[in-house]
Amino acid sequence: MSETAESAEIYSAIEESSRLLEVPYSRDRIRSVLSAYEDALAQAVIAFRVGTGERYTGDIDWRFTVPKDVDPHAVALAHGLTAETDHPVGTLLSEIRERCPVDSYGVDFGAVGGFKKIYAFFPPDGMQSLPGLLDLPSMPSSLSENLDFFARHGLDGDKVNVFGIDYRNRTVNLYFGGLPAECLEPQTIVSMLKEVEMPDPSERMLKLGQQAFGIYTTLSWDSPKIERFCFSVMAPNMTALPIPIEPKIEKFLSSVPYSAADGRFIYYAGVSSTGEENFKLQSYYKWQDRMQDQMLLSDSDESRGSR
Repeated sequence: MSETAESAEIYSAIEESSRLLEVPYSRDRIRSVLSAYEDALAQAVIAFRVGTGERYTGDIDWRFTVPKDVDPHAVALAHGLTAETDHPVGTLLSEIRERCPVDSYGVDFGAVGGFKKIYAFFPPDGMQSLPGLLDLPSMPSSLSENLDFFARHGLDGDKVNVFGIDYRNRTVNLYFGGLPAECLEPQTIVSMLKEVEMPDPSERMLKLGQQAFGIYTTLSWDSPKIERFCFSVMAPNMTALPIPIEPKIEKFLSSVPYSAADGRFIYYAGVSSTGEENFKLQSYYKWQDRMQDQMLLSDSDESRGSR
């Protein structure tokens, strides 16, 4: 399989990161993803993500952006990264492309598991509302089931800046930006989790929630409930992360090769419908300043992570 200098460099970084975490990576799966999207890699924002706890052991996820004129799902199908299906998950992205303004896309894959997700990034002046997304024929009915919950907390307006589709687990992620201030108040965080039948947050989950620049939820076609509720926190570097991280992951983050000009992190703190709390760290191998606006971030959002 031929590869560009860009994909060879990224492959080398993925291989090294997998070794540092002692992950039994799949060379063929990594190369198949990089080959499929190699034309987009030179200008892509590229990030890697590791998670704490049993849920995320055994793999390391990488993700990169794709220009808006590329259909990333069509590319995945053409290269055998995912299979054709009659399930609505297979048509949802095409409906988003037809009806919503998209600024760019993202592709998520594991060094072990291969292709996993596609993200649609909406422009800051074209964020989507939940009633608008409900008009998409392939949207899970669980969004309608939870519309009142989102509305009570001021999230039913033009607040969705990213939409994720997990083709393996057949779920979707709704990422909310520009949050109302009351969403981040401790009593509101506790109330929101209680409303979606999740346990009271731990102290560290509550602390992270108060510092969040975004919230995302996971929905599926198989259940009316919100399956996961997560807070996103930006920290300017590893030393500013708001809570301690596992020694193995800390060692990895100190050693992994970077091409980005800085070492900024996003810390995801999530609660699942099983009651389990998980924490994920995302850092950037290659950063582009355009992401600052895409993520609705300000300098104050980054500084909050160090408090």
